[in-house]
Amino acid sequence: MKQKITLKKIAKEFDVSISTVSKALKDSHEISVEVKEKIKTFARRYNYKPNSLALNLRNQKTKTIGVILPEIVHHFFTKVITGIEELANEKRYNVMICMSNESYEKEILNLEMLANGIVDGIILSISKETEERDDYRHFNDLIRNGIPLVMFDRVVDKIECNKVIADDVGGAFQATEHLIQNGCSKILLITTPDYVVVGNERKLGYIKALDEYRVPVRKEFVLKVEHEFEIEGKLKDLICSSNPPDGIFAVNEVYAAVAMRICTENGLKVPEDIEVIGFTDGVISQFTTPSLTTVAQHGRHMGRKALELLLDEIESQDLEYKYKTELITTDLKLRCSTKSVEKPN
Repeated sequence: MKQKITLKKIAKEFDVSISTVSKALKDSHEISVEVKEKIKTFARRYNYKPNSLALNLRNQKTKTIGVILPEIVHHFFTKVITGIEELANEKRYNVMICMSNESYEKEILNLEMLANGIVDGIILSISKETEERDDYRHFNDLIRNGIPLVMFDRVVDKIECNKVIADDVGGAFQATEHLIQNGCSKILLITTPDYVVVGNERKLGYIKALDEYRVPVRKEFVLKVEHEFEIEGKLKDLICSSNPPDGIFAVNEVYAAVAMRICTENGLKVPEDIEVIGFTDGVISQFTTPSLTTVAQHGRHMGRKALELLLDEIESQDLEYKYKTELITTDLKLRCSTKSVEKPN
């Protein structure tokens, strides 16, 4: 676990002033050789690297939090922002929101701008392009410079920082299990490419449920798409085949809504002929026809928890600070796109 270190903490360790530490690290002739060596050794041990921009951030509180989102169109991210804003108001912090637009380069630019003494810490969900590149050096540089970072939803194990995630595997298992218990035996998964972490986790939950209930996993029943417009042709071929699916689990509510439209346009009734479940309980899920059974991620709670962890790290004076990963449980919201439901909720 990487250690968080500041000039203030080094000064406290040796009972000297911050100015003395700064001069020792700059090899000033004003500081004795013995003191300089002790301070430099300690700084190397905790991977301290002087950085003028990071020093501004560490030594002057701005009472502002930076948030970087990959996109804003999904209802889930608006809920996360709501949770962050609520707690920020309670703690008298301001929130600055940036968009990466799923771009690796824009994500780096946002981080560089926020790290320039503007914010006390950053909350972020990784862009798809960053996940595809599998290049996270900009996050390591940020953490190495002592700037608190919390990742949420789309996170990566390679980065040592606080994280908040939904129980994607458990939620997908619950959704697939519901279809199986309703009598579905040919369940189609509509998911993202494997490099998208949350999509891959939900695929694992789907497979786990099929295995547990001894339902065969069929390769042709796993549709991986980058965008929702790719669904139509692939899904139409399957539902018009001699062995069509009788249930669909989509890893987000947009994919699920598109799937329901395609099924209806091709003469299938939902849920009588085919049942559909989505993921993320947003506005789309509530107002589709029929209303969509879906897995709720509780974005508002996730946002509050992300800011709690960030403020805890900002305020911590512990050199041995331990990063945490908070798992937010999911719930299945039963509506009218699946059977065995007495009353939509």
